[in-house]
Amino acid sequence: MMFNGYNEELVQSIKGWLSEDVGSGDVTTRTTIAVGHESKGIIHAKEDGVICGIPVAELVFEIVDSSLTFTVLVEEGQTVTKGTVIAEVEGSTHAILTGERLALNLMQRLSGVATRTASFVQALDGLTTRLVDTRKTTPGHRMLEKYAVRIGGGANHRFGLYDAVMIKDNHIKGAGGIRQAVGRARANIPHTMTIEVETESLEQVEEALAAGADIIMLDNMSTDMMKKAVGIIKSKAPHIKTEASGNVTLESVRGIAESGVDVISVGRLTYSFSSLDISLDLNAKKEGPLS
Repeated sequence: MMFNGYNEELVQSIKGWLSEDVGSGDVTTRTTIAVGHESKGIIHAKEDGVICGIPVAELVFEIVDSSLTFTVLVEEGQTVTKGTVIAEVEGSTHAILTGERLALNLMQRLSGVATRTASFVQALDGLTTRLVDTRKTTPGHRMLEKYAVRIGGGANHRFGLYDAVMIKDNHIKGAGGIRQAVGRARANIPHTMTIEVETESLEQVEEALAAGADIIMLDNMSTDMMKKAVGIIKSKAPHIKTEASGNVTLESVRGIAESGVDVISVGRLTYSFSSLDISLDLNAKKEGPLS
C-alpha cells in the first residue's frame, strides 16, 4: 500500500473504525473541555522500535478534522529509541482527543509488525534468502499489515486466494494427488500465474518436480531434510524456487536460510507480534526524551 495518494478503501475503513469508537460523540471530551479549546498533541515512542503507520495516523486526524495540523518528525520505517517524538498534531482539542485512540492503535500495531519483521531481517543479515509474510493477518487489516512488513524490510507473499495457486495438503487430498492437482490448476489458470506446491517429504518433492510446479514449499521439514530437498530441486530444475515454511522462529530462521532455500515465509510477522508502545501527550514539550 502506498500513501502518496489516499486509498479510498482505507478512508472508508477509518471512517468505520471511528464510528465504532466515537459513536454518537466523545462524551468525555464534550462534557469536560470547552468548545474552541486548542492544544498541541505530542506523539512519542515509549519503547525502542521501527515506526510504521505515520501516514495512517495523519489520515485519521484529517478525517476527524481537516483543519488539524500534523507535523511528522521522523521518517516512516525509522528505528527510534524510547522517548523519540514521532509527530505533532495541533488544533482543536476535541478533534485531537477524538482521533487519538484510533490513530495510536493503528500506529502501534503497524509499528509492532514492522519491528517484528526487522528483527527477522536482521537475523538473516548477509544471506540472500528472502523473508516474506503469509495470509495469517488480522481480518480487515491485511493490506496495512503487509505494508508494515515491507516497512520492516520484509516482502509480501500472495495477498489473497486470488493472485497465485498454492496447492496445500488439503488440496492434494481433495484432488487425489500432487500430479492431479497441478495438472488441473495448470489447465485452468493464465500462463502468467505461478503454481506453488506444499511438500512435507522428499517423496512429495519428487512428485512436485515431476508435476511441473513453479515453486516448491518445504513445510515443517528439519533443516537436514530441507538441505536434501534443495539439493534435489537445484540439481534437477535449478529454475524452480524453494520456500521454507512452518513454525519458523527468530531463533531458527537463520539455520533454515542456510539450508539454501530462496524464500522463508513467516506467519509470526503478522499474528505473533507485540504492539509498540506509543503515546500522545497534550501540550508536552518537544525538547528531550519523554517517558
